[in-house]
Amino acid sequence: MENILILSAGRRVELVNCFKRAKERLNVQGNIVAADCSDLAPALYFADRSVIVPRIDTGMEYVDAVIDICNREEIGLIVPTIDTELMLLAEQKKYIERHTRAKALVSDPEIIKVCRNKTNTQEFLEEHGFKVPRMLTMEEINTGNVEFPLFIKPLDGSSSINAFKVRNEKELFSYLELIDNPMVQEFMEGVEYTIDAFLDFDSTLITLVPRIRIATRSGEIAKGKIVRDKEIAEDVGRLLKELKPIGHITVQCMKTKRGVEYIEINPRFGGGAPMSIMAGADSCENLYRLLRGEKLSYTEDYRANVTFLRFDSSIMLDENLKRQRCGDESGPV
Repeated sequence: MENILILSAGRRVELVNCFKRAKERLNVQGNIVAADCSDLAPALYFADRSVIVPRIDTGMEYVDAVIDICNREEIGLIVPTIDTELMLLAEQKKYIERHTRAKALVSDPEIIKVCRNKTNTQEFLEEHGFKVPRMLTMEEINTGNVEFPLFIKPLDGSSSINAFKVRNEKELFSYLELIDNPMVQEFMEGVEYTIDAFLDFDSTLITLVPRIRIATRSGEIAKGKIVRDKEIAEDVGRLLKELKPIGHITVQCMKTKRGVEYIEINPRFGGGAPMSIMAGADSCENLYRLLRGEKLSYTEDYRANVTFLRFDSSIMLDENLKRQRCGDESGPV
């Protein structure tokens, strides 16, 4: 039995279904268990089993609830999906794994620190010779010695919340008042890419798939095209060798006149990860294979030049919060 626990399942219906399809293809016996703090999280109703957990900000109460679920459901792998749970799980990873038979798919705390704080990300990239837009100091800003446009975002932000292009001084100081812990950078112009990469538990790179961000909504990709790009693949591959994360990693960058310039690194499944998975770089299948003790090697066996269009769908719950069939939806009821 290989049971997998997906934390903060929320709207990650695509990811739940990707794990279920991988399980079926490999003829794996086990359940996909989805957890969330709300019983109105849509992904709960597509998993084989679902559980309600405390909020992440309860700290060890959340961790102990995860441990209890792992033991009760015989979980073999814990998959976090949102930024705010990563540091807590990374810091408690050994504790969780000591009290369960599950592996936690989260990188070491030092890696999470690099990725979760934009200043730390900037410093790491600069120190290792990667291109990033220059970060402005408050002294430069206060003296007015800046050229517009600029870009501003929170140091610990996520999903492009409070991230803005800044066109003039008036906008700049308005955003500085609005955003907690702001970071101001030069504005990048070019083609924006998201890269889905997968590394095994020893940080060995297995797959790397670039996709062009055609359109986004609320910071998450809505339309994307899978491509092959040697320059991006080599640069991101070098970055991951320096960073040494594990599991599915989502890297955002832009190809500008200076080359590959980085925006952020998310050490988890990104919202658009199912695009690369469905194109053939199947991180879900790879995880099952690793849990079975298989040794994986690097492969570029994915389908390029395919375009994905994401859309909303609805499910109907009755008065007892039991899912009802509605239209052509698939999944358990």
